[in-house]
Amino acid sequence: MAAKPHIPIVKKRRAHFNRHQSDRFKCVKPNWRKPKGIDNAVRRRFKGQAPMPNIGYGSNKKTRHMNPAGYKQFLVNNSRDLDLLLMHSKSWAAVISHSVSARKRVEMLAKAKQLGVKVINNKARVTTES
Repeated sequence: MAAKPHIPIVKKRRAHFNRHQSDRFKCVKPNWRKPKGIDNAVRRRFKGQAPMPNIGYGSNKKTRHMNPAGYKQFLVNNSRDLDLLLMHSKSWAAVISHSVSARKRVEMLAKAKQLGVKVINNKARVTTES
């Protein structure tokens, strides 16, 4: 129904690339910046140094941004946004925004069912504790 069955969705290990020496100095934030120094060991890829991002960490282009069910996720804020997914319901699934109230959420779920659109977080804020 969703992704082609012969293409397995492989989620590789997600490496956290921290900026060089961000653990040593408070003023150096961990947001990645490429080292540019001529003697920098990280840039020269010495053994034991922090890894640098490269193309090998990427995932398959056909299955990128897919969840395990094979759908790409589309953030929905109101019921009109669901109409955008009408023609793409085989490959895209709706995710209702966290700021949508419980009353509007029930209306949106009913409309999604009518349109045949899959909602990933359909149980959120709908069921009550018994």
